[in-house]
Amino acid sequence: MNSAIASTHYSADDLAAARAGDLAALQRVLAQSRQNLRRYAEYHCNINDTEDAVQESMILVSRRIGDLRVLESFASWLFRIVKRECNRLKRGLRMLTGDAITEDIQPTCSFEPVELRHDVAAALESLPPHYREIILLRDLEGYSIEELAQRLGLNREAAKSRLHRARVLTREYLAPAGSA
Repeated sequence: MNSAIASTHYSADDLAAARAGDLAALQRVLAQSRQNLRRYAEYHCNINDTEDAVQESMILVSRRIGDLRVLESFASWLFRIVKRECNRLKRGLRMLTGDAITEDIQPTCSFEPVELRHDVAAALESLPPHYREIILLRDLEGYSIEELAQRLGLNREAAKSRLHRARVLTREYLAPAGSA
């Protein structure tokens, strides 16, 4: 997919202006990126979710472009957002249909009884909000440690520590009674 990233045709001036808040420049950048995003989404999404993933990604980009620190990373950032959106839509469909998890999103699970889903949901609900948030952002939304730190206003080490504590608390909640 590197050819799709390399063939995105927007000017650096438009990108800089869009990041600075110029709505017309943002519209030009998104319009010029749309076809490549669609092509990329067709490869990563279910066929019926392609347009939804592109639309949701473009909305997210329009809201978060001001947070982009390095203009040269715009294309890869854009395509990561689309892929994350495709994965989110696949997870949502799986939850509705009960389909098995495919290897292209997460490792294969041998089984997932309904009770386990309820237990995991209860474990997450039992966590303090700051632990619940970091687990959901990392494990369901696929944020990197760097993205977590930035979003939560933490340094990298604090984000890793908070994620570790959240997972430990979740494991303790899910551990069978009487086990250490």
